Amino acid sequence: MAMNHRTSDPTVHRGIRLRYPCSALGCNRWFKNQSGLTQHHHAKHPFFPPPTPTPQVTPPTCHARLEPAADHWGDALNETDSCTQTPSTNDEFDSEFFGSGNPVFRNYHPILMGIPCGINAQPLPCGTPLQPPEPKSADDWFPYSSQLGFELADFLYTRNQMPADHIDMLLDLWAASLVEAGGQPQPLFTCHKDLYSDVKWQNFSIKYSQNLDEPAPWMRAQFDVWFRCPLETIRNMLSNPDLAAQMDYRPYREYDLKSGKHRFQDFMSGDWAWDQADIIANDHPECKGSTFVPIILGSDKTTVSVATGQHDYYPLYLSIGNIHNNMRHAHRHGVSLIAFLAIPKTTWEFAHMAPFHKFCRQLFHVSLSRILSILKLYMTRPDHVRFGDHHYRWVVYGLGPYIADYEEQALLACIVQNWCARCLAMRGNLDRDALNRSQKHADALIAEFDLLDLWDEYGIVGDIIPFTNDFPRADIYSLLSLDILHQIIKGAFKDHLVEWVEKYLILKHGKKQAEKILDDIDRRIAAVTPFPGLRRFPEGRHFKQWTGDDSKALMKVYLPAIEGHVPQAVVRTFHAFLKFCYLVHKSVITESDLDSINDSLDRFHHYCEVFKTTGVVLTFSLPRQHSLKHYHDLIKLFGAPNGLCSSTTESKHIKAVKKPYRRTSHFKALGQMLIINQRLDKLASARTDFSARGMLSSTAGVSALLNALEEHVAEKSASHIDDPGDSKEVAGPRVEVHVLLARTPQRKQAKNIPALAHELSIPSLAHLLHPNDPRHPSEVPLLECPFYEGKILIFSSTSSMFYAPSDLCGTGGMCREYIHVALNWRNEGPRNDCAFIITDPDQDGMRGMDIACIHCFFSFTFQQTVYHCALVWWFDQHGDCADEDTGMWVVKPSFTANHQHNLAVIHIDTIFWAAHLIPVYGTSDIPRGIHPNVSYDIFRSFYVNRFADHHAFEIAF
Repeated sequence: MAMNHRTSDPTVHRGIRLRYPCSALGCNRWFKNQSGLTQHHHAKHPFFPPPTPTPQVTPPTCHARLEPAADHWGDALNETDSCTQTPSTNDEFDSEFFGSGNPVFRNYHPILMGIPCGINAQPLPCGTPLQPPEPKSADDWFPYSSQLGFELADFLYTRNQMPADHIDMLLDLWAASLVEAGGQPQPLFTCHKDLYSDVKWQNFSIKYSQNLDEPAPWMRAQFDVWFRCPLETIRNMLSNPDLAAQMDYRPYREYDLKSGKHRFQDFMSGDWAWDQADIIANDHPECKGSTFVPIILGSDKTTVSVATGQHDYYPLYLSIGNIHNNMRHAHRHGVSLIAFLAIPKTTWEFAHMAPFHKFCRQLFHVSLSRILSILKLYMTRPDHVRFGDHHYRWVVYGLGPYIADYEEQALLACIVQNWCARCLAMRGNLDRDALNRSQKHADALIAEFDLLDLWDEYGIVGDIIPFTNDFPRADIYSLLSLDILHQIIKGAFKDHLVEWVEKYLILKHGKKQAEKILDDIDRRIAAVTPFPGLRRFPEGRHFKQWTGDDSKALMKVYLPAIEGHVPQAVVRTFHAFLKFCYLVHKSVITESDLDSINDSLDRFHHYCEVFKTTGVVLTFSLPRQHSLKHYHDLIKLFGAPNGLCSSTTESKHIKAVKKPYRRTSHFKALGQMLIINQRLDKLASARTDFSARGMLSSTAGVSALLNALEEHVAEKSASHIDDPGDSKEVAGPRVEVHVLLARTPQRKQAKNIPALAHELSIPSLAHLLHPNDPRHPSEVPLLECPFYEGKILIFSSTSSMFYAPSDLCGTGGMCREYIHVALNWRNEGPRNDCAFIITDPDQDGMRGMDIACIHCFFSFTFQQTVYHCALVWWFDQHGDCADEDTGMWVVKPSFTANHQHNLAVIHIDTIFWAAHLIPVYGTSDIPRGIHPNVSYDIFRSFYVNRFADHHAFEIAF
């Protein structure tokens, strides 16, 4: 909750005396020259003449090839410089101040500035209004007959996912119903073919063409690669109005206004985009004034079915670096499936032979080069593209980061397994510092050494050419992105640290006793109270198929569960590792955060030595764990890592691969999956088009009925929310926190205060509504308690909506959590969630908040004012700082002098968001059968789980 404030003297900025005040009412800005004041007036206090209405339509899909007017760029650059919105902090850069409450400023790249131009490719003067697209009729639903036709197609194909034969049957029944009603048998569609609109994919084939004297089966096979045009895919992203407000048009460097420290957030804030723009400006002067569009790729094999046979697919995804990270997370058309790569297979006899492995590598790189070849022309000369803000711009493309797990990175970088793909550290000693790899260095080594020496001494597969060699300014070693999911969560945590703990217990106690301890750890994890979005392990964690979500859930609760069974150094190892993981997952990372990341990594390496001294491991030369050393530099290059994590592509698997596969006949499923994806994209594009023209507003026709129906269904199902659904992303503008009671009160609970006091066994409840009495409620005789005779409403939950961009959130960074109170949660006993309560807004972190367990949510009306309240049981903080070993604060249930629960009635506006408590288990085994709903009564102290989610990590310090 730390806030940054401007300097108290508005006439001084960074040591410079400002002389010209803004005359606008309520504006306290000063400027050092008249030009800055004029520019400020144009940007912040503009005068707009009455607008003339123009019909809104989508931009044209055709892109005529035009030549950039090089002789006009100079004037346009000068005009853009003169339209700086605020006074520049550096005469060399175009700068901008923005943000409320936490002001920052940006320096924008001075050459590749994303200058708007007209449809005739001529640069537009600064302030030119948006160019209206070609008019379309407000009732033009092409290729659908009407809104009802579009909504029906979208419902049947996108939401219901009805098979073709079922659609035909439904349409036949519809036609029959029209005949029976005396009408004409003319439904919106006659069959499923009318419902669809197919667009074909492209494909090419590759086969082995060398020595075929004794051919293996794979040498005679032909491998098909299916793809869609990446150039058109990128143009569609750039022209999408949904993305226009969440897109950066030029590289920038962002700084905190108070501290002056560099901030890294979205991709274009990183140094790599800036450096690429410098190279383009120097090597290709005709590209000045253009928009640089980095191309982000990602690929990963996925299995869609095991029970009915091994069905593997190899999707390739594409995004662009201009889109903000939150849009990429939300998959708002910011990540597109562009290809299915071929997966060569052969018999056991040939599967491990060198020629087959070489062919697989060659097939991968040749396929990528072929798919992306259409972009090569526009990497050195600009492309004329219309953007979602209805302006045209010249665009120059460039290969950007590639999202991949370690095995995929080794394939991309053409290195040997167990070597680092980014640096030259030796395979057997990855801990030592080493120089970064580069394509120039690799080419020099390949020219100097034979293949065997390259393999053994440098970890280079010398007979494979990376696909990036076919494109300008592309070095595969510098394009490998960070991967929080596979490098940190699945790799260093689950595959390394968790396994090492089990090995330590076996070495220390023997296998039989270690198994008993592991069972106790499982019981501790199972006894953890519920929390929004937290997966529980009621039967332990010994299952074969681990997913990324399983590993993420275990990270949140594992540290307190092992304390007492392992040495202090192991506990501190996990603490340092978790802190590192949560720091690199922040949506905005400052230079101070980078220092903390380095400190956490140093502490992790220091305490991790306990596993080596106890004989658990002999070496820490593990590629995934070694990759943590590169996070500092790569964050500065690519921005916050959560925008390039493979969890984005893995979650895309569900929509683009797994769900489409389930809709196929499973016979030659790939062709059907291609059509399904194309139709889904077409429906999504149509919805974007119709929404941009205001044809799908929530108050219009069919949309109003559908929205009303959705709200009705949501209200009916509000009391049946599952644990994973208790936390979800929310679309909409940013607010710090907003708390609301559930829509529907409980019908079978108390209707007044005396009944509620009896129901909860709290005789002093009525007195809690009158906090002005100096006595504690337990000290007031029952007959003296004030009596409120009015009606009350009891609620089972409240929702807290808050800004949490580091967690899964909506496009505005908003997330919603539900705080539950239930007398009988799923027939397993009561549930009483905990919450952070703001008690001192002037203090940061836990020093400004307390923890309370919610006993009841209720509301009542007094003197025509409605009060939304919560009955809480306070927890007292133990000590004045967090526990040094675990990094988490310890709290204990609060009791009065006569050993009664310390209760209070508070307004729900003081609730910040849900808090998660984990018992301090100590060194003793816990009994079997402890259910989470009795944890607060059994255990004496609790950790405030800072690792419950990324938002809690940022505030519970």
